[in-house]
Amino acid sequence: MSGRIKIAIPTGDPAGIGPEIALKAALDPAVRAACDPILVCDVELLARHAKSAGLASRLNEIEVLPCPQPDTASLGFGVVSPISGRASIAFCAAAVKAAMVSDVDAVVAAPQHETSIAQAAIPFDGHPSFVARQTGTDESGVYMMLCFGDKRIAHCTLHRSVREALALITPENVARTILAADTALKRLGVAHARIAVSGLNPHAGEGGLFGREEIEIIKPAMDRVVAEGIDVAGPFGADTMFHMPGFDAFIVMLHDQGHIATKLLAQNAAAALTIGTPILFASVAHGTGHDIAGKGIADPAAMIEAVKMMAKAQRAA
Repeated sequence: MSGRIKIAIPTGDPAGIGPEIALKAALDPAVRAACDPILVCDVELLARHAKSAGLASRLNEIEVLPCPQPDTASLGFGVVSPISGRASIAFCAAAVKAAMVSDVDAVVAAPQHETSIAQAAIPFDGHPSFVARQTGTDESGVYMMLCFGDKRIAHCTLHRSVREALALITPENVARTILAADTALKRLGVAHARIAVSGLNPHAGEGGLFGREEIEIIKPAMDRVVAEGIDVAGPFGADTMFHMPGFDAFIVMLHDQGHIATKLLAQNAAAALTIGTPILFASVAHGTGHDIAGKGIADPAAMIEAVKMMAKAQRAA
């Protein structure tokens, strides 16, 4: 593509704060300087959110990729409903399709409400696997990387029970996570990345005293990627690793190892980058805010930072 960078913003759960933060981000001067934001939404739904947020007079400044969802006309704010689930998935699918045909350069998604999606009987366990299915990518090679400030945290497993996640921590999967993170860092402009890898057990197993996964699974995976030219170190205890300087990304084994650190250090200000797919796709790493939906007080900081990050990544590509 040529000219200005175009970033699609599917507005997420129609009953939540997604449309509001998408509107606010699309009007933010820093976002508009970095790219052309394009909201993906039902036009009437967007107008209702604009009115509730006091932004109705500025709707004509915003480019919209219409995705009609007439059933949302009956939705109130903060409602869990299959109507919301179907609409939010439709918005996201339309944005991914636009990226696949190069109508836009990247996608930054507003938050989904997983209960509403489940009520709509749509399979969904997070954006990474959804984007994999939409792009025809093998789900086993697609991961999430949380980004905030200079921190980037990629997850070997994500929305699984701990029992299921343990079975997925294999040398092959750990190696794929590291390789996907290194590729993503290159797309973000980090040519020669240094990556830290966490252990699974307390104190990274303490030399086998607290478990042998580090010795039998994680270290062999690291040796495999080192042979491919990747600069990795570890495994380190996940409780201390994030304080270590000099790393461009951190790999964790379990959802909470990365998400707890992120939400303590960057509450409502992190972007969740999907890595391992052919398109640039990110989402905000916070929830749908049903309790404040329609009140005009939702903070768009995470959305703004995610859009700016994706615009920067596209410029570096």
